[in-house]
Amino acid sequence: MATDLEQRIAELRASLRPGQQELADWQAGPLAISAVPGAGKSYGMAVAAAITLARQNLNRAQQLVIVTFTRSAAAHLKQQVRKHLRALQLPLGGFTVQTLHGLALNIASRHPQLSGIHLEQVTLITPNRHHRLLRQCVEQWVADYPQIYQELLVRGAFDGEETERLRRQSVLRSDCLPELAAIAIREAKSSGLSPQQLYALAEQVQDEVSVLAIAAGLYERYQRLLQSHQLIDYDDMILAALQVLDNPSARQVWQKQVFAVFEDEAQDSTPLQFRLLDGLASQEASKAAPNLVRVGDPNQAINSTFTPADPIFFRDFCRQSQVQNRLATMTQAGRSSAIIIEAANFMLDWINQSQLAGQEQPFQPQAIQTVANHDPQANANPAHEGRGLEIYTPEDVYQTADLIGQRVCQLLNDYPDANAAILVRENKQGSFLAERLNHPDQTVTPAAHGIDILDVGGGSRQTQVPFEMLTILQFLARPHSPNTLKAALQIFVDRQLIPAQEVHLLASQPETFLYPGPLDPPRSEKVQEARSFCCKLLRSRWELPHYRLISFLALSLKYNPAELATADKLAARLAQQTPGAPSMTTTLPILQELISSERFDPVDVEDIESQYLRPHQLTIITMHKAKGLDWDFVFLPFLHARIIPGELRIPAASQFLGPFSLAEVARAQIRAHVHQQFPLPNMEKAWQRASDLKSAEEFRLLYVAMTRAKRLLWMSAAKQAPYNWNWFDWQRQTKLDKQPPCPVLKPLQAQFLHGQNTSSSPMPSRF
Repeated sequence: MATDLEQRIAELRASLRPGQQELADWQAGPLAISAVPGAGKSYGMAVAAAITLARQNLNRAQQLVIVTFTRSAAAHLKQQVRKHLRALQLPLGGFTVQTLHGLALNIASRHPQLSGIHLEQVTLITPNRHHRLLRQCVEQWVADYPQIYQELLVRGAFDGEETERLRRQSVLRSDCLPELAAIAIREAKSSGLSPQQLYALAEQVQDEVSVLAIAAGLYERYQRLLQSHQLIDYDDMILAALQVLDNPSARQVWQKQVFAVFEDEAQDSTPLQFRLLDGLASQEASKAAPNLVRVGDPNQAINSTFTPADPIFFRDFCRQSQVQNRLATMTQAGRSSAIIIEAANFMLDWINQSQLAGQEQPFQPQAIQTVANHDPQANANPAHEGRGLEIYTPEDVYQTADLIGQRVCQLLNDYPDANAAILVRENKQGSFLAERLNHPDQTVTPAAHGIDILDVGGGSRQTQVPFEMLTILQFLARPHSPNTLKAALQIFVDRQLIPAQEVHLLASQPETFLYPGPLDPPRSEKVQEARSFCCKLLRSRWELPHYRLISFLALSLKYNPAELATADKLAARLAQQTPGAPSMTTTLPILQELISSERFDPVDVEDIESQYLRPHQLTIITMHKAKGLDWDFVFLPFLHARIIPGELRIPAASQFLGPFSLAEVARAQIRAHVHQQFPLPNMEKAWQRASDLKSAEEFRLLYVAMTRAKRLLWMSAAKQAPYNWNWFDWQRQTKLDKQPPCPVLKPLQAQFLHGQNTSSSPMPSRF
């Protein structure tokens, strides 16, 4: 006769689908779970963790370690595991949920003599300080290798003009070399390569300019600066933890404490991170296979643009697990209606067959399936709204916004408890939509129907206020510095306070730009407008009391109320720390220290993700940030070929270096080494590989965006759209250009929307 606990375990297991049940049935050894979007990976992992704790009856010295990649995901998983333990009437212990870097720091700090990490002596580097260190290592490299620097400076069709030399110098020192340092150092460190190993790797590539050698020089100086300032970065945490686990006695101590490791979002893991988890999960004492469970979806790998993650690593783990008969799949998904699932599956197959990503195959062949009859989880595969899939080709981006506004008002009026989201590729697109949908000239606005609009990207700009204030104050203190002028001009362009233009050229000769003489050539209207704005700010430094300067700057930058509040808070803090007669000399170091040591994020007691999912709300959010979330109705506007898949673009200012980016070449060459693809590609082949990888990831990003929808997926590509959204100012009527749609849109229309008029009809007939 089953005990009460066994009965409760059986009831909890019965709430799972087949793929989730295989995860819950795990008892020992390695296991790979390849899941599809909407399959319930996190829910399955939380239930499996609770059942594992119930069955194993771990002693107090052992724990189940659950690893995920964000603090919010870790907090959610912890809450869910505790909920299921309560249902099983078990103690709420025996497990820990951590981010990977938090786990690594915990290991490293427990053994400072092995890791070299003494928390009382070292500090985790902040993004702002990281940026400054990169600039420092660039300046050191330029001083140490003047000949190579000069060769870079005069590449291409250099006419010898001093103005062009100054422009190129600004581009190299403030953009190209810092970008190369940031990307190459991150790729090399996360791959376990030291500066000396990167130098050795550079010798394997026969290029006119050795990008890897330059990267190795920057990496070497960056490491010295970290050590001299007693700083560590996130990659140092992983490397330090691995140093600890490389020690047999320390490794044995940790392995005795860890019963098993469950990893969520495994498609975003790197080789070093896998080594860390594998080392913890190994059972060396019993010579058994590692107790390592990895759950992920290679088709949702969308972070290699920001991190060294690559889905190839999880794919390899799945293949190895399949050979050992230790691969399970979660292919049933209950999130979306059937037609949305069919569209996502069609898109996946069509893109793989199209070869639009060159030698890269963006997707692993793995179709999403609807759930079986009598699914144990509620509201699976809901009925679609309207056609379920709607695809439009509006005349321009203005009509796109109008169509979305009308459709959202209809949907959320008909279904007041539902929610909707617009997923954009760039924050500038979201800002345009938020402003357009709220504009008083619109005949139909969501606000008039009581529908809230949450522009997630607009809210996040509040965190940039301290950095913008520092940048502009630095410009006011040193207006003739090309670097400070360029940084300030870029903020003014981004904030649409001056017309978009080439800021490198303006910043290369600050005196001529700010105070042109009678013999200087006449300037365009755009340049005159930029100069007028800068001079107005410069006058404010001498005309206003020092304590009012930040408030004036905040108003000049047209901050919204939340940003103004952040600026006031910053000004008050500076006033506290600069008593007496504050000056620019005393203010700037204190402001730099505040930014380096603190984050000025808005405080909100509500769970951040729940804000995005409120009923009767339209959320405007980027496709990247939408991963892991879902809405009843999802709108995907601006799906143009120039954006998805897009192409690796070389800024016009940097093209004298050649038709490629130094940073992307270095990234592709390092990844070729990590993937054991020999010989290493030269510049031209590396650039092509980088381009293929970007296209593959952009298609995966579209797949993620499509699979966020539950009942309606609305897609569009306007005939006329901005060539560059960063330069688009709709209130100044920036020119629109003819833009071809994303290549998968027409096949989707042909497959699913036979004869539908998709040009401008805002409200398609319902079935």
